[in-house]
Amino acid sequence: MERSKPTKPRKKAARKKKEGPRRKAAGDFITDSIDASRAGAARGKAPVKTPSLGERIREAREMRELTLEDLSSRTGISVEMLERIEAGKATPPLGALVRVGKALETQMGYFISGAADQSMCVVRAESRPKVARRTQKAAEQYGYVYESLAPEKANRLMEPFLVTMNPTEFGEMSSHDGQEFIFVLEGEISVEVEGEAEVLRAGDSVYYDSSHPHLVKCHGKKSAKILAMIYAGDK
Repeated sequence: MERSKPTKPRKKAARKKKEGPRRKAAGDFITDSIDASRAGAARGKAPVKTPSLGERIREAREMRELTLEDLSSRTGISVEMLERIEAGKATPPLGALVRVGKALETQMGYFISGAADQSMCVVRAESRPKVARRTQKAAEQYGYVYESLAPEKANRLMEPFLVTMNPTEFGEMSSHDGQEFIFVLEGEISVEVEGEAEVLRAGDSVYYDSSHPHLVKCHGKKSAKILAMIYAGDK
């Protein structure tokens, strides 16, 4: 009878340490909120849609049970133009946006960024948001594009904008509560307040009560860029 050969004890396979989900490095709250939609798109998920400026205006109007005719009578903006704004087919000039805010008892900043609640707002040059893109017809009419420089600042009393102005034949005096400050960064603009007109060049500035009829437009055949600060007063 053959003796069975002693078997060598098997070595236990080293257990691989189970790795848990990697912790996300501590990030900046503002950066995370900006990148959230991009990350969702990269994973194949639809980015979260935020309401447009026109949608926020319609929502505020409907909450107050106002018709377009009611809002038109309070702001002096035609029903047709209000319909286009709410549908996202046109963007109101800054003065008109102030009047809409007053009529709806809402700070104009809400229409730009919603119910923002950050105590400090940092806007990087490469991620500066445009308030809205206008149709070609509106671009020819108003002659400028504006970008918000503090879209997420909570309870802001001033509205800072970077405005690129293009040559246009359109010119309509505007008036609304509050005050405005303009600093010319590039090019030339013309400013008219209560019949008094001035041409401003790079480095020049102007401050006026916006309750007086006023008109700001590009001067000459080249585009201009300005820093505009608007204080619309209490809502």
